[in-house]
Amino acid sequence: MRLALMSDIHGNIQALDACLEHAREQRAERFAFLGDLVGYGADPCAVVERIMLLTEEGATVLKGNHDAMAVHPPAEAKNVGSSTAAWTHGQLSAVQRAWLDALPLTAQLDKILLVHASADGPELWRYVYDERAATASLDAASTWPEVRYVFGGHVHEQSLYYRGGAARLMKFTPQPGVAVPVPPHRQWLATVGSVGQPRDGRPEAMYALIDTERWQLTFHRVAYDHDAAAWAIRAAGLPGFFADRLEKGL
Repeated sequence: MRLALMSDIHGNIQALDACLEHAREQRAERFAFLGDLVGYGADPCAVVERIMLLTEEGATVLKGNHDAMAVHPPAEAKNVGSSTAAWTHGQLSAVQRAWLDALPLTAQLDKILLVHASADGPELWRYVYDERAATASLDAASTWPEVRYVFGGHVHEQSLYYRGGAARLMKFTPQPGVAVPVPPHRQWLATVGSVGQPRDGRPEAMYALIDTERWQLTFHRVAYDHDAAAWAIRAAGLPGFFADRLEKGL
């Protein structure tokens, strides 16, 4: 199976459509969306509608922290992350909100555990930024039967960790478009990056593709019309900061 792993779309329909097209060109057979479908971006309804349709073709979808906030927005925005929650809530239909609310926090596909943040308390939305956090997530995933891989998002970066000698965790920096062997005799954890809001100084969208026959993982960067996505944010009256981020990849 060739499984496309996408996370943190953040209401960016231009980036989502570009990544879907690219993944199909890579012969993806199935899609998994690892949360944060909405938040920040100007097109939450279009993104949710597109992904809801893909579930009819077998796509797996998880809930992220921004999805949870869009369903139950805080009475007062206390940080950047919650600043668009009320606006997103108002854009979504009642059916879309109910669908987001019912999404699971984790899903297991054979040897693969999917989660938005960390497997160590998925509901706590912990960031997996370093070896320590990755170790905690992998250790938690070890309680799931047969799991050898943990794939998540949340940090808006692409990274890969694996267990080396003496159970020590090693970090590997992936290169876009280069297949990495990930044999199941080791344990692996990857953050697949952000489709809709990359933050590494480059505007190209991010996703990853796992081939479970060859056990190869490939991280991808996809150019898309980020100027159109930024324009849509400004036209919607959302904070210009989120448009600037798309243009600069910050």
